[in-house]
Formats: sequence, C-alpha cells, structure tokens
Amino acid sequence: MVATVIKPSPGQKRSSWVLYPMFHFINIRELTFLFFAACVLTSQSLANDQEFMEDFLKREYSLSKPYRGLGFSSSSQWDLMGTAMVTPDHVRLTPDLQSRQGAVWSRIPLVLRDWELKVHFKIHGLGKKNLNGDGLAVWLTRDRMQNGPVFGNMNQFIGLGVFVDTYPNADKRHDRAFPYISVMLGNGTLSYDHDQDGRLTELGGCTAMVRNAIYNTFLLLRYSKYRLTVSSVQAFHSWIKVAHKMLNFFHHGKLMVDVDGKQEWKHCADITGLRLPTGYFFGASSATGDLSDNHDIISMKLYQLTVERSLEEEKEVEEEEEVTVPRVVDMEQFQVVVQEEGMSGVQFFFTLLFSILGLGVLAVVGLMVYGRWTEKRRKRFY
Repeated sequence: MVATVIKPSPGQKRSSWVLYPMFHFINIRELTFLFFAACVLTSQSLANDQEFMEDFLKREYSLSKPYRGLGFSSSSQWDLMGTAMVTPDHVRLTPDLQSRQGAVWSRIPLVLRDWELKVHFKIHGLGKKNLNGDGLAVWLTRDRMQNGPVFGNMNQFIGLGVFVDTYPNADKRHDRAFPYISVMLGNGTLSYDHDQDGRLTELGGCTAMVRNAIYNTFLLLRYSKYRLTVSSVQAFHSWIKVAHKMLNFFHHGKLMVDVDGKQEWKHCADITGLRLPTGYFFGASSATGDLSDNHDIISMKLYQLTVERSLEEEKEVEEEEEVTVPRVVDMEQFQVVVQEEGMSGVQFFFTLLFSILGLGVLAVVGLMVYGRWTEKRRKRFY
C-alpha cells in the first residue's frame, strides 16, 4: 500500500501565513482596547473619589497646582522662604545641592478643630543609599518663616512636627531602617536631637521607603477628638497602576482585570490625649548639609472633618480651658531611654594599645629627664 502525501499548494501556504498575523493582530488590538478601557474606568473611579473628597476641601489652607502667585503675590495664601522655588509641577524646597534650606508656609492660621492633611511629596537625588540627606518636615506651629537646624526650621519650636528623615545620624541603625517618619510635639523647651535622630522626643514613627520611588508618596495627618494619626502611602500613577494590576493572561477563557484603584495607607503613629491649640500655621521645610537631595512638595490639601460628638463631649469641649501650648495628657508613655553603646572589641583593643604606648613614651621621657638631672648633680659635686 502506497501512502499518499498531499503537499499544500503555494496558495494554501500563503493563506496560512496571512491568517496567523491577522489573528495575532486581532488579539493585540483587543488587548489594547481592553487596556485603554481599563484606564478610562480607573480614571473615572479616581475622579469620583476625588470629587467626594473635594466637597470637604478647605482651599484657604491648601496648596496645589497651578500655584498661582505663590511667593510673590500679595493675594497668595502661602509664602516661600530660603531656596524654595516654584515650578509648574511642584514646589522645590531644596535642590540636590549641599547646604541649602527652604520652606513654604501658610499665611492663614488654622481655626478648625477636626481636620485631615494630605501631603503629596517627592524626595529624589543622585546620591546612593545613606549618602543622601537630610529629609523634609511638615509643620503645624505657632511661629512661621523661621530658619533653623531642624530640617530647615527653628529648634525648640512650639507645635507639631512630622519628620521624613532620610539619613541615619546615630550609630544605632539596627533598630530602624531609613527613610524614617517620626512625630514630635514641641513646647518651646524641647530640642530635636539630630545625633540620635530625634529618638528622645519621638511620639511615634515608621519606616517608609519614599526616596527615589517610582510611585507617588503621601503623608496623611488626621486630627480628631484629641487624637492624631499619621500614615504614609505609596501609590502608582493611574496608568502604571492599571498596567501593574492588570493580569494579561487568560484564566478560564477570561481576561482578569483589577481597576479598583485601591490605596493602602501604612500606619505610622497613633497619639491619643493630644491637645493642639488653634491659630497655628501649616508649613513644610527641608535642609541639606554635606549630603543632599531634591525635596519637592506637590500638594498640601486640608480637609475639614465632620465629627459627631455626644452631649457630654460637646460640654467637655465648651468647659475646657483654651490651650495655648500643645501637650499630651500622658507624656510619660512616649519617653524613650537611649542607652549608650559600649565599646566594641576593636575599639577596646586600640584604646588599650594606645594607652600602653602612651605610658611607654612617658616612661622613656621620664628616664631621660632623670638621667640628665643625675648627671648634672654629679658635676656639681666634682
């Protein structure tokens, strides 16, 4: 029996070659269409969330694009200081240069009892890890527009400071990773200790990898019913977020797409019994020393919180004496004891070695002096 071999004709080959790219093109076109549809849905979802939040936005306390008149107009509600400069995309507090200080401060004192501040910022530069600095700070203080050593602001300040510290000054690097976000409450006498990275006055904090991030970085400060919470978040740009979350593999014949636009806030600090006076000013500052980074503020948006209070709580608020200096009811719970580290084995060895060498040198010098004194004494008698 002879097997029959059927060879495809050139026309059949050509048609198969044509059909494959067409099928491939159709798949790519469908995937592209689905991708852009997902982007639109995500943008609409984010826009809806934004509209919901904008209803509570207090524009007189907020800083956002396009920064009209900032720094030179009398109608602006914010002032610039130091090296701070305005660009179309951000307010740059300090450039990636050594020995710079810059700040932006609100002109309007805060009168709200319950509020939420959302800070969109960016820290980036060419320096390698632990070869950059120093970080930035967000403030709510009695005094504004003051230069100083605490991330570009005065030391012994009165008010609230939230620090995004990017450089570890202390040798104790094992207990925390940097960048590190910390909270401090100043009463006019407390000093921020740079050598210990503020450990002695810290009320709470967390590690947040916010430097040279490929995503947006935010701080969220929420103050309500004498309670302050501080959180951080790292969120992708909307189109990166869709590309990151989209599962571009078929699962049971369906393309699985996640376009919920979820932002997960990381808890940093929760401080209860905190009394903050009204009439203080919001601000942000930064400083560089021998090491540097770009420190940018993209927006600072303040939202008024509508909080339900019981009759007892309202009565307590009315009867309470006006607070002029911020304080925490139970301050002792935040006290941190920083123990001095003992000498390492290498340090002890070299200390002992140089001590012995020093004693040897002193002994030789003493013998030489004694010998000369003895010789002079003999010559005197002869």
